[in-house]
Amino acid sequence: MHAVLNVALPVFAIILAGFLSGKMRLLGPASSEALNKYVYWMALPALLFVGTARRPLAELLNWPFIGAFLGAMLAVYLLGAVLGRLLHGEKSPIMCMQGLTACFSNTGYMGIPLFVAAFGTDNLGPPILATVIMSAIMVGIAVIWLELARSHGHGLGKTVVQVGTAISKNPLILSTAAGMAWSFLLPGVDLPRPVITFCELVGAGAGPCALVAIGLFLSTRRLNANLGEISWIVALKLLLQPVLTWYLIEALFPMDPFWASSAIILAALPTGALTFVVAQQYEMYVERTSAAILISTILSTVTLSYLLALYAPPA
Repeated sequence: MHAVLNVALPVFAIILAGFLSGKMRLLGPASSEALNKYVYWMALPALLFVGTARRPLAELLNWPFIGAFLGAMLAVYLLGAVLGRLLHGEKSPIMCMQGLTACFSNTGYMGIPLFVAAFGTDNLGPPILATVIMSAIMVGIAVIWLELARSHGHGLGKTVVQVGTAISKNPLILSTAAGMAWSFLLPGVDLPRPVITFCELVGAGAGPCALVAIGLFLSTRRLNANLGEISWIVALKLLLQPVLTWYLIEALFPMDPFWASSAIILAALPTGALTFVVAQQYEMYVERTSAAILISTILSTVTLSYLLALYAPPA
């Protein structure tokens, strides 16, 4: 109960504050755009860089965590795409977006702030690793799928180059890669104090700004979507994915309790806003993606509160 009151409640209260600010027009679309850019280009990269540079590389490359978290996500991705075909007769591009929406956790904008509140800034290894997986692997798979569907199977080489170029410009990937390079090349050597202070000051805004940005985003969304379809997508995201993650940990990928509980909590996060970015980029599935983000974020107040009550340390 302490975790719910001390961690989950403040996190969702900040999202609610952003939502009400948007509805009351205290902060408009320009504010939302500015907050998103600040978080994406400055705050999160600073937090990711200092978080990876000050940790041993072996800790960040936690292969059992990768196996359980990524394995469950890929299974849900495939199941979501198959259900889209069986239940709604959708074609390949929409199947891709259904699967992506059903499995893509909001690790950057919600996972990292949640872990800062629940476990402290010294325990950001799991959400950092999860964010890299989401940004590099899952977005990469979706873009390749959509480009192949658009080109009818031609131009794979060009598609791969485009995906690689996009990933190489991603500030979340670049900052993580820079931090890992420092950890690998200079093991045991701490960052200069001014760099640490800069990153901590800038990164401190990542959590609240990201959560307010989520609330502002949700305040602009309307449920113009098939609620039956959105219901099974949200059920896969909030219920099946964490259960599959738990099963893979128990059956195939045992790990220490902190990383195990982290994998389950991160798998239970609501659908991430990057799915909306992909949908907008390819001009498809936009309304249904935004509806899934909205509903999964609202319902995650219940599921995440339950998981935090189980796994977060007592206050």
